[in-house]
Amino acid sequence: MEKTMDATKHIALIAHDQMKASLVEWCRKNYEALSHHFLCGTGTTAKLISEQSGLPVKAYLSGPLGGDQQIGAKVAEGQIDMIIFLSDPLTAQPHDPDVKALLRIAQVYNIPIANNLATADFLISSPMFSGSYTYHRPDYERGKS
Repeated sequence: MEKTMDATKHIALIAHDQMKASLVEWCRKNYEALSHHFLCGTGTTAKLISEQSGLPVKAYLSGPLGGDQQIGAKVAEGQIDMIIFLSDPLTAQPHDPDVKALLRIAQVYNIPIANNLATADFLISSPMFSGSYTYHRPDYERGKS
């Protein structure tokens, strides 16, 4: 089925501990572009971004306490348009199954997800970032992928 993202996107911001400072700095650098969108994130990441960049970010639970799953549920409900998730590739995460589930659900529902700053820069600089964008969202309940 076709789905259209509005010009104002719902963006989830997530970062593992070693990547939080990088995501906060990226948000500060991109304050103007991000300020036109609805932002949410997992616990500590959302709090740090809000405090250190001035951007309003709705906080869900911390990732290990279910925040990744909360955001995954919002993706499945069609309430998240894109995810910026700076994962730490060099440190084992105790909640790795939750992380994999979130990555999988973003793929299932065909929403953009950036796992590093270069991809985040590509997403935010795309003309589709500030405009509406129509894409195919699989309708698995009707058996149409």
